[in-house]
Amino acid sequence: MKNVLPWAPLAVLDLLDRRVLHALQIDGRVSFARIGEVLGVSDQTIARRYARLRRDGVARVLGLTDPLRIGLTPWLVRVRCTPDAAASVGEALARRTDTRWVSLISGGTEISCTMQSEAPGQGSSLLLQKLPRTPRVVQVDAHAMLHVFFGQDLSPVSRLGPLTDDEAAALVSPDAPSQRPAEAAEPFPLDDGDRRMLDLLSVDGRAPAAELAAATGWSQTTVRRRLAQLRSSGALYFDVDVETDRLGPELRAGLWLEVEPARLAEVGRALAEHEEVAFAAATTGTANVYAAVTCQGPGALYRYLTGPVAALPGIRRTETAPILRVLKGAGPRADVRRAERPAR
Repeated sequence: MKNVLPWAPLAVLDLLDRRVLHALQIDGRVSFARIGEVLGVSDQTIARRYARLRRDGVARVLGLTDPLRIGLTPWLVRVRCTPDAAASVGEALARRTDTRWVSLISGGTEISCTMQSEAPGQGSSLLLQKLPRTPRVVQVDAHAMLHVFFGQDLSPVSRLGPLTDDEAAALVSPDAPSQRPAEAAEPFPLDDGDRRMLDLLSVDGRAPAAELAAATGWSQTTVRRRLAQLRSSGALYFDVDVETDRLGPELRAGLWLEVEPARLAEVGRALAEHEEVAFAAATTGTANVYAAVTCQGPGALYRYLTGPVAALPGIRRTETAPILRVLKGAGPRADVRRAERPAR
């Protein structure tokens, strides 16, 4: 058995809630019966727990695409605004379909977000061409995301969740890729049916095969086969979107690192092991590594920056910006996430 550590943002949930969320982080479409079998409780209990978490807006399973795997370019963007404009510009960005993780940072005068091109081979999002001309936008910095060290199907609960190693291994999907595809791999092609299915999964990662079949016009057998292909290729992954604002006090921050190129991979691997890191990626630009971190207050952030971060090799410069408010997470807007759907 591994040394089980509590995942701080989930500390206000009881142990069974956290075990259920850990199981769903491992495989977002695993059956409640299988979770119950592994955890030693009834499938009805698991279904009720997830239904409550989803109904209360605490957590939901999302089926998301890896843009790098399907030939799209994701961009990490910082938008500096006049002091009175950041909130309204941020809300406008959050309503767009090509943005994710829209946050107010740096005292509320900046916005950070990710966005991606709309078609394979398109060098940058059309939005990046419009933003600099937006009234009250002072500066736009955009950096292409090259490689994800930690994130997507992985989250802090992947490292610190309450399941034992044996329990976690019993929940791994046979369709999950054995390793992340290399960046040089050919993009995985999507057709219109795939896109309709992925649109539905981005709102409800546990949408049943019958619902996916109705959206695509395919048979349920074809839906299941295509889901397996998308998952095994790495084009589709499942994540548990947790409403951290409802789960207790914490300090979140964006961390930009300028790293010597020869140490880039080493730094990325080290960050992926840090308990504080929720996401880490290599990007273009002078600051060539970005990490989103979560700490239990300013003192914990100070200790993290002066301890594990300071010990990283090849660090030339660091910049830290507190994340004041998350306007949009990994999936569609909050008004979509509260749509009346039965838990599955």
